Amino acid sequence: MKCMSRMVGALVLAASLAACEPIDIDDGGGGGGGGNVLFTRGFAFVREDRNVYVVDDAGDPNSPKRLTTIGGASQPAVSRNGRSVVFVHQTATGFELQTVPTDASTGPSTVFASGTTACANCTNFRYPTFSPNGSVIVFAFNRGSGNFALGRVNVDGSTFQVLTNQPSTSFGAPSFFPDGQSVLAPSGSTSTQLSQLSRVSLTGTVSSITNDLGNEVLWVVNRAAVSPDGQQVALDGRLSSGGSRIFVGPLSAPNTISRVTDHPGEPGAQDTFPIWMNTSQVGFLSNAGGTTNIYRVSVPATTVGSGTLLIPSAGDPSYGGP
Repeated sequence: MKCMSRMVGALVLAASLAACEPIDIDDGGGGGGGGNVLFTRGFAFVREDRNVYVVDDAGDPNSPKRLTTIGGASQPAVSRNGRSVVFVHQTATGFELQTVPTDASTGPSTVFASGTTACANCTNFRYPTFSPNGSVIVFAFNRGSGNFALGRVNVDGSTFQVLTNQPSTSFGAPSFFPDGQSVLAPSGSTSTQLSQLSRVSLTGTVSSITNDLGNEVLWVVNRAAVSPDGQQVALDGRLSSGGSRIFVGPLSAPNTISRVTDHPGEPGAQDTFPIWMNTSQVGFLSNAGGTTNIYRVSVPATTVGSGTLLIPSAGDPSYGGP
């Protein structure tokens, strides 16, 4: 199975996911299969076969709808209206940003590919996400080595623009602010030590939010996500134990974030890829217990624990829909 290079925490989760026994999946045919509930709002994710799946909040998490069939997919993100998923597709020769409708009415279409004249040296695509109005995709990439930059491209593949031209700084997964004019992204001196939070506008202006993530968090593993109301941040914080946990707190004071997940007896367990389901619930990925599943935790957390299991045998979660 070919998988794209990822950050340290995601590599652990990918290995854990590959070791999971797949649950029953209806392969269907054509562009999709499985699941008998029309997707309106819910999770998109990948499985061991590296295809994209969705499951509606009203659907059966053991019978998701498969949207792709040829593998090579990672890091899907659902549009705000719930009608489309953007994801990274790794080919034998490079990387692509692809979109696919959540109703599986058609197969995937390519938005932007590595090696195009617009960015001849762009590669290693990561973390695409839709703007709130669905017209723009922001994603991370690099030019073959070194740190990751953020770029934007219209959903029709036009007007690619590099947003961060800072070779000494690497950027992680972008998360849109509610106004759709800028994204929050973890940043740092290397792609494996994202110890700061930055705000990056769609015009390419970069400003620092904080370089202080509190006493517990060494750095962000993958994602710092803005809440739907723009007031809070959820992030996957690396601990000194080598594990990672989900932290949530006010975006106005990120150094006061609090841990909302924990796994006593498993200091090395990885909780990562936080995504807001609403202003009081965060979905996330965890390999605690030896299998990689999607969980949910309420915030503020009255009890810091493992969360509620939502979807088994899943990776790279995103949540969206009206």
